[in-house]
Amino acid sequence: MAFSLPPIVALNSPLLEQSLAVLREYLPSPVPLLGAIDRHIPVPFKQLATEAPLNRLFAAAITDGEFDDFEGRRIRLEATGGQPGMTIGFWAGRLRLLDGPGEATIRGSLNAFRILAERRQDPDQLFFQRRLVIEGDTELGLGLKNLLDSLEWEFTIRRFLLSQ
Repeated sequence: MAFSLPPIVALNSPLLEQSLAVLREYLPSPVPLLGAIDRHIPVPFKQLATEAPLNRLFAAAITDGEFDDFEGRRIRLEATGGQPGMTIGFWAGRLRLLDGPGEATIRGSLNAFRILAERRQDPDQLFFQRRLVIEGDTELGLGLKNLLDSLEWEFTIRRFLLSQ
């Protein structure tokens, strides 16, 4: 006698969210593994994977000239511990992934960056709580933080990875 199994937990279910919260709490940080992987991926592959989705995400703001003040500037985003990280610049009307250091560095945990990207908490709170830190040219870092805070955009990891 055959019977069907119930469907695997729905993607937006409370049970899935609780399970992921438990895993996040008890599993080791993925930062060292991501750092090891990051060091072995050539920059052109990283550019292919990140530039198009970033430019689509902020297309309206780029077209409206919101990023013009960042022309030729470099900002590094780093997970706590120095790796993984990426340096982003704005050249010729496009956001670019670059190799090397930035004029300003925004550093924090992967979770803090996710909270910032998903807009689940006020960015100022993340900085005041020292969950995110700006080093180097703090005026440049604050300018980017303020720009991102003023724009209307929606980010989810799934949407970012699956956007075409």
